Amino acid sequence: MEEYHRHCDEVGFNADEAHNIVKECIDGVLGGEDYNQNNINQWTASIVEQSLAHLVKLGKAYKYIVTCAVVQKSAYGFHTASSCFWDTTSDGTCTVRWENRTMNCIASVFAIAIVL
Repeated sequence: MEEYHRHCDEVGFNADEAHNIVKECIDGVLGGEDYNQNNINQWTASIVEQSLAHLVKLGKAYKYIVTCAVVQKSAYGFHTASSCFWDTTSDGTCTVRWENRTMNCIASVFAIAIVL
């Protein structure tokens, strides 16, 4: 059974839209898979590349950074943190946490407005 948890800071970009895009990309790559260390590099590259491509297709005036980590499920947990110095009225972030019975995935989008 897969569970989804989200934490999105609603600011100048549509965090819900970004969350849905990234979640769909993760589902498409990891859905139905079991953890396999040999596939991690390919999986994470696919998740970030597909997410970035879909975000850019939105045609909004943002630069995007997408990160993704996939780890085997263990008793030790999995924790991440980030900090940004930016314009909170226009820039934003969204983090998607995804898991199944064998692995955890955390993907983050950082959106920085392009000022013309």
